[in-house]
Amino acid sequence: MSARPAGSKMPGVAGDGDGLPPAARLSAKTARFADAADGLQGNLQRASLAARLTRTLILSVGAIWLLCVLAVVWYVDREISFNFDNELVEVSHRMFDIAVEQYDGLSGGKTPQQPLVAPAPLFIQDEVVYQMVDSGTHLLLHSSNARPDYFDVPLAPGFADTPDWRIYTVRHPTRDLYLQVADPISERREAVDRTLFGLMVPLITTLPLLGLVLWRIARRELRPLKALAQEIAQRSSTDLRPISLTGLPHELRSVGDDVNHLLERLAQALNVERALAANAAHELRTPLAAARLRLQTALDHGLARHHVQAALDSLRQLSHRAEKLLQLSRAESGAALARRPVDLVKLAGAVAEEFWQDTRAAERLTLHVPEEAISPVHGDVDALAIALRNLIENALRYAPDGTVELEVTAPGTVLVRDNGPGVAPEQLKALRERHVRQTDDRTGYGLGLSIVTTIAQHQGADLQLLSPPPGRTHGFEARLSMPG
Repeated sequence: MSARPAGSKMPGVAGDGDGLPPAARLSAKTARFADAADGLQGNLQRASLAARLTRTLILSVGAIWLLCVLAVVWYVDREISFNFDNELVEVSHRMFDIAVEQYDGLSGGKTPQQPLVAPAPLFIQDEVVYQMVDSGTHLLLHSSNARPDYFDVPLAPGFADTPDWRIYTVRHPTRDLYLQVADPISERREAVDRTLFGLMVPLITTLPLLGLVLWRIARRELRPLKALAQEIAQRSSTDLRPISLTGLPHELRSVGDDVNHLLERLAQALNVERALAANAAHELRTPLAAARLRLQTALDHGLARHHVQAALDSLRQLSHRAEKLLQLSRAESGAALARRPVDLVKLAGAVAEEFWQDTRAAERLTLHVPEEAISPVHGDVDALAIALRNLIENALRYAPDGTVELEVTAPGTVLVRDNGPGVAPEQLKALRERHVRQTDDRTGYGLGLSIVTTIAQHQGADLQLLSPPPGRTHGFEARLSMPG
């Protein structure tokens, strides 16, 4: 369809807080250790990443170490108490028979008026502290080293505690007798302290070694980061080569890739700036000289109309070339090129409408769009409009006596076709290069096709140049196929 739009001390050491249970003593020491660690943390310098990483690792490992120590203290205290209780039960059962025999032998079968004292054993240091009472809590017999205040607990089978003693009470299976055996709690504390001291000393001595190992590991693992920083520091405004990513870990490789992308964009921006300066010097020199010459001639000859018109034409050519150079600079930079859905039919109609404002172009330019709707493409609508304008301008200029066709086809393709003399097959590749001159009297497709080629590359489009177009004997066709 054709259209023309209209418009310090460590836990477990004996002698530190003997009046507290082992877990409580360790908790107090842990709090003091944490306070000291906080003070150390506030005094550490933060300038080095290795120092900060080492500090974090040491504090984290230290915290885990303290939790493990607390768990060890709880477990050791629990196991030692369990073993001492088992021994106390076993000794109580064995001593009951011995105590009953001693009581029967000393009492002669009569109830004594005063408590009997069992004879001291051969090894006095091994004497068991005990007493035997009846159900009325009358003291019948006690060991030579026992005192009544040791057993100030209720008379009931099982365990009971005083501040200094662990008491186990057992009842005779056939007689109305109770035996109470006392075990000093201080012995348990000493056993716990000795055990913890033996466990903690090796662990404490390894802490400085652990800190040194963590420090060396942190420095070694951060060497790639230091090398990367040195690589970046060596780059200058004139050296924008990609940095080497050999041997970098995954996390730093992503940083290196981003830096390389940044360097690539900076290099591209510098190249665009240099190219713009070179293109401006190349393209604007001739129209500027012509306009200056025409204006000087007009002044020398009394401002004749045709000299002023010639100067105006030169200035118009200068403006046109300046616009082309700005388009080329924007296309090469790839700045702000969007990836949004673009309706090619509407885009082609809007571009054609611009040319139809000129009567001479309106008579020669026709627009063909498909009957059915086509899917939109993804690209930058402004950049694609610039590409179409350049293709249409080239076609109107180099086919001055013929028609120019702008056609939209599926899927996502725009054609600009003219019936001019066309281009020799061996010259088609050169058309994409800027400043190409085909003949002495023709400037060639020059900057126009260079701009279109650059836009197509940034938009991921395919630009095909055909001469002659398929099914024709002469003419030229530019086919721009956009990704969906």
